[in-house]
Amino acid sequence: MQMHWKGYHVSQLYMGLISLIGLLLFGYHLVVHQSVTISLTLVLLVVFLFICEYYPMPMPRGQSTLTFPIIYMMYVVFGIDLVILIYALTVLVINFIHRRPLRILFFNPAQLIISFYLAHIIHRFILEKIVVSQYSSLTIEIVGFFLIISFFYLINNFIVDIVLWLRPEKYPLRFWIGKNQGEIISYAIAFVYGCLIHYLGSQNRGEVDSFSFFFFFSPLVGLSLLSSIIARLKVEKNRIKALFDFSSELNKSLTSQSWEGLIKKLIGDIMIHEDCVLFLRTQEGKWELTTLNGRLMSPLIEKEVFFQMESLESLMVFDRKDSDMGPLSPYIRTQSRSVLYAPLLVENEVIGCFVVTKTRTKSFTIEDTRAVATIANQLASFFKTKQLLKEQEQRVILEERNRIAHDIHDGIAQSLAGAVMKLDTSIRKLDTDPHSAKQLISDSNKQLRDSLKDVRDSIYALKPYPTEKLGFHTAIERKIKELKKDQTLTLNIELEIRGERGPISPMTEKVMFDVFQESVQNCIKHAKATKLHILVSYKRDHILLKMTDNGIGFSLYHAMIKAMNQPHYGILQMNESAEKIGAALQIESKTNEGTEIILTVPKLGLEGTTQND
Repeated sequence: MQMHWKGYHVSQLYMGLISLIGLLLFGYHLVVHQSVTISLTLVLLVVFLFICEYYPMPMPRGQSTLTFPIIYMMYVVFGIDLVILIYALTVLVINFIHRRPLRILFFNPAQLIISFYLAHIIHRFILEKIVVSQYSSLTIEIVGFFLIISFFYLINNFIVDIVLWLRPEKYPLRFWIGKNQGEIISYAIAFVYGCLIHYLGSQNRGEVDSFSFFFFFSPLVGLSLLSSIIARLKVEKNRIKALFDFSSELNKSLTSQSWEGLIKKLIGDIMIHEDCVLFLRTQEGKWELTTLNGRLMSPLIEKEVFFQMESLESLMVFDRKDSDMGPLSPYIRTQSRSVLYAPLLVENEVIGCFVVTKTRTKSFTIEDTRAVATIANQLASFFKTKQLLKEQEQRVILEERNRIAHDIHDGIAQSLAGAVMKLDTSIRKLDTDPHSAKQLISDSNKQLRDSLKDVRDSIYALKPYPTEKLGFHTAIERKIKELKKDQTLTLNIELEIRGERGPISPMTEKVMFDVFQESVQNCIKHAKATKLHILVSYKRDHILLKMTDNGIGFSLYHAMIKAMNQPHYGILQMNESAEKIGAALQIESKTNEGTEIILTVPKLGLEGTTQND
């Protein structure tokens, strides 16, 4: 924390020093400059300069403009004094219009006029050392232009890079490369224009009027506007893509427990930040803190803070110097100067709060706030869906427990009670009616053996399910392999899997395996089929499980009536299980035409492949 604080102050001092030098340079040229008649050419160049500065090309850190040819033309026509004054005032006004912080308001024009003035000094010094008589005037002019533009870009980028390195915010190599790529493009365009200026000027085309300047620089201004719009659209496209990836990848982790690392990575791709924390409110009303990046001063948060976050109804930004930083003010690190609170709202209920900080005041752009608002909405839907899935699984478990209890009460318990009653009766009849007592004991023995079998079946059913131990694919592959080892089985089973295998929730795997297993058993016992084809297809928005045999088929109507009269895990139970996971079960069968069972399971956002069957 001390290193961040020290870095923040060093960068502030450095920016203040550059601003002071720029102010002194501006004041000096304001005093020594000679009065200049305001002409249409000067006004036109100032307007072009303003437009090109107002619409820069955005880069990972900072911006790049195409103003240098215009500045250079002013320099050639009106001299260094007027260039320094006009350049500084134009950039100052534009920064004021954009409501930049005070330190940036003065630093930006200062670093530009310092860079140009130093490039001017170096340019004049080197040209004085060149023997002019050995080269043509055009060559000397182009060499001079090359010197002044090269040193301007080098000095300017060096000054800006120092600021970015001194700031506590991270300045990774990829940002430096991206920034310099934009500067190289700007340099190349400006250099070509400068060469054209000197080449056309050497052609003795007569007096150059204002219209000549207008038509010469209009393409540059148009290119500046167009490149700025294209660059901004590209930045917005990348941001939208990052948000889309965030939504897609987040939905893929619905059934996973490792969502923290995923959210941390995706947020880092969308925006630059210092600290990023997430508060979630449990069903019991307790708040839990998840640190995605950075940290807070203390993980122990007072309850009053949570009450304040519960009252948030919309996105809140605190980005003024020495002002309140919102509910988390006592816990936010000192280097953080801007804080953004985004409540996670579901039907006007706050289920959490997403908090992002930055090290500079007024550093959250409109695009940043929109991105954070989108992220908060996605997180709210994500955690609410996870909560509902968890409740659904708990409800299914409870229903399964009740079913087992009901089966035991109506099945095993009743059988044991009947056996006990028969044994009691046989004891009383043992002396008076030995034959009847022997029959009762025999019946009780059979009943107890049947109950023992039911107990063993129940114990087996309570063991870990094959899909829990092996996963869905391995479980069905092993089951098919076991069936193929049965020498008495004449059924040829083929398994086909299409698409990319994605994650499936345990409950979904269990239902799919149950439907598969019941369908295979029915095919073996009743269908008299010689061939069974099983297809598992992963599509974009659902999973398809299709089983087709060439057996004798059956009447679906009679099968439904039989299932209602003789309950077992048949058609009705398969359909009920499918409904629990939001799946659709479709059975098509006709006498002597085989049977086709199709289970369609929605993915709940689990993206698979786009391959179609």
